[in-house]
Amino acid sequence: MILPGLVSVAFYRRRPTGLQIAGGLAFTVVVSGLLGYVQDVGTPRVWENVVIAIVGGVILYVAILAYLVYVYLPRRARRLQSNPDPPAQSSS
Repeated sequence: MILPGLVSVAFYRRRPTGLQIAGGLAFTVVVSGLLGYVQDVGTPRVWENVVIAIVGGVILYVAILAYLVYVYLPRRARRLQSNPDPPAQSSS
């Protein structure tokens, strides 16, 4: 549910675009809302659960995205700078 913005960070090692982040947030809000609604459909607490599910989903999405962008990517970039690739050897 939170993949659109996170796939580029986790697999392609680049910052997600604004469109990917917006898509991930929209998908998270919709799916979290549906899950919150289905959980207690027919009870008076159904809308309370929908709001709680949406807020929880958005917090989880933002927390994971922030960790990947501000901790994972810089750490990986430092590692690549400290270990440069060896020069290519020409075959003679």
